[in-house]
Amino acid sequence: MRWITKVLEFAGKVGLLGLRVLTDSIRPPFEFAQLLRHLAEVGNKSLALIVVSGFALGAVMTLHTRSTLVTFGATAMIPAVQAVSFFVEIGPLVAGLLLAGRVGSGIGAVLANMRASEQIDAIESLSIDSFKFLVVPRVLACVITLPLLTLFMDFAGLLGGFLSEELTSHIAPALYFSRAFDHLHWSNFIAPTLKTAVFGFIIGSVSSHFGYSTDKGAQGVGEAATNSVVVSSLLIIVADVLLIKCIYFLFPDTAL
Repeated sequence: MRWITKVLEFAGKVGLLGLRVLTDSIRPPFEFAQLLRHLAEVGNKSLALIVVSGFALGAVMTLHTRSTLVTFGATAMIPAVQAVSFFVEIGPLVAGLLLAGRVGSGIGAVLANMRASEQIDAIESLSIDSFKFLVVPRVLACVITLPLLTLFMDFAGLLGGFLSEELTSHIAPALYFSRAFDHLHWSNFIAPTLKTAVFGFIIGSVSSHFGYSTDKGAQGVGEAATNSVVVSSLLIIVADVLLIKCIYFLFPDTAL
């Protein structure tokens, strides 16, 4: 029963931190300079990883899909399968997990190092709200950039799938992309993309919690980085299941 108590305690602490982020984000003064800096840190520096991963996943998935659909004489459905799978599930989930690994560990390690080296105490001694200055911009940056990075992953996956299919069947680009979007509805595109904002909130809140609240000195830096990645990834997977159920409930006729 002890682990249940720890889980509930952790959920309460992260929930309170997330609630504080929401309230502080609409309360002046606004740290626009910090937000812009972290938007560049989270978004721009993650773009190459997202695009390359999406392209590789798209190419590999097309190869595996083709080998299966050829058996049923349904190779014309390859673009549609590729688009639906990426926009509905693969793109949002993989982008969230990649960002949890790259950004989550960084947030946890940086904040834990600042806590261990007493930089946070120094900021507070200047009458600056360290939480609003350090945590809120990082969480908002994750929330804003993850849906955009998901779009890049989706279209990189389509491009990788097209190049892989073009080398095999010499399909025309116009035909490939026409077939790819024929079976997509707005609910298959908007809702799965926007759910990644929740993933971004999870990554930012969990990572900030482990980094900002550490009390183990230098040892806590490594623990904060590791825990940020592991817990964020697990919560993203759990949240993905719940959000998919919500999408099915809201769009019962068009959700896939």
